[in-house]
Formats: sequence, C-alpha cells, structure tokens
Amino acid sequence: MSGLAVRAGVSAALIAATAVAGMAAPASASAAPAPVRCAGEGVDPAAKIRYRTETVINAPLHTIWKLQTDVERWPSWQQAVLTNKRLDHGKLRPGSQFRWTTPVPETPTTPATTLVITSTVQQVKQERCLRWTGPAIGEGLSIDNGTHVWTFTRVRGGVLVRTEETWTGAQVEADVPTSTAYLGAGLETWLTELKTKAEASC
Repeated sequence: MSGLAVRAGVSAALIAATAVAGMAAPASASAAPAPVRCAGEGVDPAAKIRYRTETVINAPLHTIWKLQTDVERWPSWQQAVLTNKRLDHGKLRPGSQFRWTTPVPETPTTPATTLVITSTVQQVKQERCLRWTGPAIGEGLSIDNGTHVWTFTRVRGGVLVRTEETWTGAQVEADVPTSTAYLGAGLETWLTELKTKAEASC
C-alpha cells in the first residue's frame, strides 16, 4: 500500500473516528485545490476512502526530499513506522520497492495488528513529486491497494508539501468513516513529523 495512515497512538484518529461523518477537509484544502498528481497520475478516482492535506515546511527542498525518499530511515523520525527495508538499491525510481511495518490499533470492525506494507514506486520526478502503490497485510486486516501521491513546490516561506492517499479493499470499505478518519489522522501526523524533522535539520 502507500503511506499508511492508520497510526497507533494517534489519539486524534480515535476522536476523528467518532465524528468523521461531519469532518471538514483541512483549511488549506477547503478551496478545492488542484488534484495531487505526479507525472499526470493521481490517486484511485474510484476509491471510497481518500484524504488530502498539505503544509508549508520552512526548510530547503533537498532536505525535505531526502527525508521523504530515504525510506529506510523513516523509523528514525516517524513514530509509527517500525521497520522499513528497500527491496532494491540506489535512488528511488519507477519500479523501486520497499517493505515496511506499522502497528494498527483495534477498531470496531478489525483487530489490533501490525501491517506489512509493500510499496512500489510508480512515478517519481526529482524534488518534484512521488507516487507509489501497493497492498498492506496484517493478521485479521488487509488493504487491497493504497495509492499515495506527494508533491513538493518551492513557495515563499519554504516548500509546499501536498499529499493525497486512497485505500481500496472490502475490509476497510466495510467502515468507510472510520477508515477515512484513521487515514486522515495518519497523513496529518506524517506531515507534522516531516515538517518537524526537516526544520530541525536546518
């Protein structure tokens, strides 16, 4: 799957799960911004579970890009990433794969488990955008496919980082509001941690 967002220990996800039916999009997304795309490709347009968000990071673009693409070091700055291993070598490129794990808390319809995610890079443009897809499998829970897209744009005050992700699969689609809440909370946490690490590295 993609950048998993069901993040254990993120209390916001539990709160959001009870209110997601009326959950507003992030303020930055309220004006219907352009779709998040890499080399013309975006998330799954038919997916029922989706979330999009963005933030401005006051750090050099190359610092942010290195943090995001040096996937084996994600556990050093992302609390919810337990392990991450590249399945090939060199810079990320179309076809590159990495396998990572993240804990998932119990929900009303699924057990607590650890998901094993195998992500395959589909599109990448150096310091501009990144898109990967793939499944996530755990004991009692699976996500058939996740699609995750990131874009990075220099703006006044730093770099605008935008991201959008979708999930598909019968299990997660059995409770779309809860799945969407966990996805959203996880993406917000990911951006916050990326921003904190990048700005601290300056």
